[in-house]
Amino acid sequence: MQEVNPAETTRAYAFEMWMNVPMPMVTLFRTINVSKLRKISKRSGLKFNMLLCWCIGKAASQVKEFFMLPVGDRLVRYDSIAVNTIVANKTGEVSSCDIPYSPDVAKFNANYLRLTQRVAETCENHDITDSMVIGTSALAQYAIDGAVGMYSGIFNNPFMIWGRYRKSWFKTKLTLSFQFHHTQMDGAHAAKFLDILQTEINKVAID
Repeated sequence: MQEVNPAETTRAYAFEMWMNVPMPMVTLFRTINVSKLRKISKRSGLKFNMLLCWCIGKAASQVKEFFMLPVGDRLVRYDSIAVNTIVANKTGEVSSCDIPYSPDVAKFNANYLRLTQRVAETCENHDITDSMVIGTSALAQYAIDGAVGMYSGIFNNPFMIWGRYRKSWFKTKLTLSFQFHHTQMDGAHAAKFLDILQTEINKVAID
């Protein structure tokens, strides 16, 4: 990771326009077809949430805007991506766990299981500071349609929330919200990412 001069990037105008506004976050909602993930999860025993987080990392790695993030008053370019998940720990509370993205689903799954288990047992967050982290929160027990207004003024990272998926005879659908800092990307980049996410979900194949 390294600090970059915003004027020398494609985000120069966005940096000037959005860095100092009171609410620079934008949220898109999207209902995606997760039938493939649900089928693979049931057949292979892999966790549905792990598979979705892996697909999120895979889709984000194809959109160059994900590799730059406003941090404080600076613009930082990262070399790698991680996906965060919220973990129920042994005290009944929640902790945060960053998982490094790998295009190899077996490697990502191994890290997911190892790190989330450690976080659950120790009740200590696992933070990766040298990667651009995509936050996620799965409220899988609840039928929600998304969330907005999570901006703290400190945490500028993109963030995704989803609830319980909805099953029908032929499809399983999941509505999620995707919040992002307008300095990092525009609505078109975010919509492209969600399109790629659906494509990657449809392409998942586990041997």
